[in-house]
Amino acid sequence: MKSNLRIQTKGKQNIGGGDEPVSPTGQYFNSKAMSISILAVLEIEVPIDDSVVMPQLRDVFLPMNPKFSSIMVSDKKGVRQWKRVEVNLEDHVKVPSFPKRLSTTTYDDHFDEYLSKISIEPLPQDRPLWEIHIFKYSTSKAAGHCIFKLHHALGDGYSLMGALLSCVQRVDNPSLPVTFPSTRSSSQVKRNKTRDVICCLPRALSAVCRGVCDFGWSILKTTCIADDKTPIRSGNQGMSLHPCKLSTIALSLDQIKLIKAKLGTVSYPFLVFIYYVYFYLKLLCHVVIFTISTDRI
Repeated sequence: MKSNLRIQTKGKQNIGGGDEPVSPTGQYFNSKAMSISILAVLEIEVPIDDSVVMPQLRDVFLPMNPKFSSIMVSDKKGVRQWKRVEVNLEDHVKVPSFPKRLSTTTYDDHFDEYLSKISIEPLPQDRPLWEIHIFKYSTSKAAGHCIFKLHHALGDGYSLMGALLSCVQRVDNPSLPVTFPSTRSSSQVKRNKTRDVICCLPRALSAVCRGVCDFGWSILKTTCIADDKTPIRSGNQGMSLHPCKLSTIALSLDQIKLIKAKLGTVSYPFLVFIYYVYFYLKLLCHVVIFTISTDRI
């Protein structure tokens, strides 16, 4: 089958192929009221060779999802759809330039400032909603950084991270997919599956009750009850016009495993709680991002 996807280095033109409707969630995340993007940072242990970036994007990244080579358009009835277009990779790859031979602490500051800058810049609507920023200067965390800026309309964080991880290879065996070591033995998994079958009904009823309560509470919060003012939420008007600064905190996989061992589970909301504690004790800012260090993939 002949592919509709073609890559060019200059210019943009529509190409053939059926259009895919935009999901309600995608329309919500890319509207006049809001535009939300996801920032994912890959820390590289060796200096980045940007000559391999274009072939990797062309051969691996773009064919992975048709939305990576599509823009959001509206038809005559106002229905928003994904329209396949030719991709100019040079428009999507950004390489910032800073003075050379500076200290790692200075490059740390430049990196945080650059993240803060691109986090508030909207993605252009006339080309696919993603960018890659290559930070080629050594910081205290890595020899180089690849920053993926992906619009939330392209997918949720779980699916987008899975797409990004499928673009990299394992150090010990490049032919195998990237996996994370399990902390449970096969016998424990088998016992847990048997226990889950027995506890399925109570857990299902509990989930339904929690869902009803959460739905009712969300209705009250959006209609009658205002959120409390906290150091995280000031409640002041016009906060979006204030200067933005991005802060990071790095949690290694060993630290995540330790938290999971102590609590029995770990979830993204709990990681957010950890960061809010750090955030409250250290500094006040308006945009936050997690960088989870995997040590080596």
